Amino acid sequence: MEFSGANLLRALAVLAVLYSHISLYFIDDLHTGWWLIDGVYQVFVVGAGLNQHLSFLGVAVFMMLTGLMLTASSMRHTPGRFLFNRIGRLLPALWVAIALAIVLVKLGVNGMFSPQHGITNAQSALSFVLGGFFLTPEVAVLGVTWTLVVQVVFYLYCVSSRPLLRTSPIAVPIAGAALCAAILLYNRFVPMPYSVPMLSKIAATLPAVFLGQIIYLGWARLADWRWVVVAVIAQAEVVRLATDVRAYWAGDRYMWTMVVVTGAVLLLVRYDGPVTRWPPVRWMATRSYAIYLLHTLILYRAYELTVGYVGKTAAIGVFLVVTAVASELLYRAVEVPAGRWISAVSDRMGASRTAADRPKDVTTRA
Repeated sequence: MEFSGANLLRALAVLAVLYSHISLYFIDDLHTGWWLIDGVYQVFVVGAGLNQHLSFLGVAVFMMLTGLMLTASSMRHTPGRFLFNRIGRLLPALWVAIALAIVLVKLGVNGMFSPQHGITNAQSALSFVLGGFFLTPEVAVLGVTWTLVVQVVFYLYCVSSRPLLRTSPIAVPIAGAALCAAILLYNRFVPMPYSVPMLSKIAATLPAVFLGQIIYLGWARLADWRWVVVAVIAQAEVVRLATDVRAYWAGDRYMWTMVVVTGAVLLLVRYDGPVTRWPPVRWMATRSYAIYLLHTLILYRAYELTVGYVGKTAAIGVFLVVTAVASELLYRAVEVPAGRWISAVSDRMGASRTAADRPKDVTTRA
């Protein structure tokens, strides 16, 4: 199954994420405005009914693409090879970005993305495995990486439910919805220190991933349409519950955001028009992970250092240029070589598995 429009969706998601953090910074932190924010607010918030700052829009697109494009891989590959491929591709660039974030905090250039004013060595070590999000209070040296926790949980869930995914695949997102609802209810009614707040954030976000998985199962004809409807309703109920218990962090329009993103994915992910091959679209899509990791490390200081000299719009332009250059460096110096090495090792793992499964040649003598 070809997903030729995935790059276009990734590019749009990158733009939505960049806009969200710029808007949050201007409105919530600086208490100021900008002409682009005014225009987006009128069109997409007032007109289209999305969350203020387009909160969760870009994240939901990335998550839905994860479920849509990786379900088949989790079914086809062995658990070890699947996890090595997926988690292995996340780690090198993540570790570089985390290390950079820690250095910037230690030097006093950047602040934390959680209430602490600094980070200890133990907390720094935990950050490399995303463990800071599970501390009380949460310790986040690079806030955007919480979405990687959601992705890793989905990978582990796919591996643990692989037998079911291969025999009754639509049961996997339905069971996932039940688990998410149970987590939300647990954290809602069990007081601290026995609750784990980060788990609510994961449970509230996983429906976007499961919706992508459901789309794949429906398109691949691996599930009857009636059960597809049941699975979609299950995800919608989790989103409704997450909204009611305030597991989401900005606004209350997440159900509508899910509807909009699902519609966009259904409409565009298999689209193969000229726009999908535009160089800017391809560039943003292939560098989307690097941009995602680095942009919040650059935004605030780049803007503060330049706005007094060049004004708001040009200062945002400086931020975008610096982010583009840094992302290109991270992509070429880390992601590409690491990806090649992981692909080579993965291919060897696949070849070894094939050789082990091949019947031995038996020669009989007369």
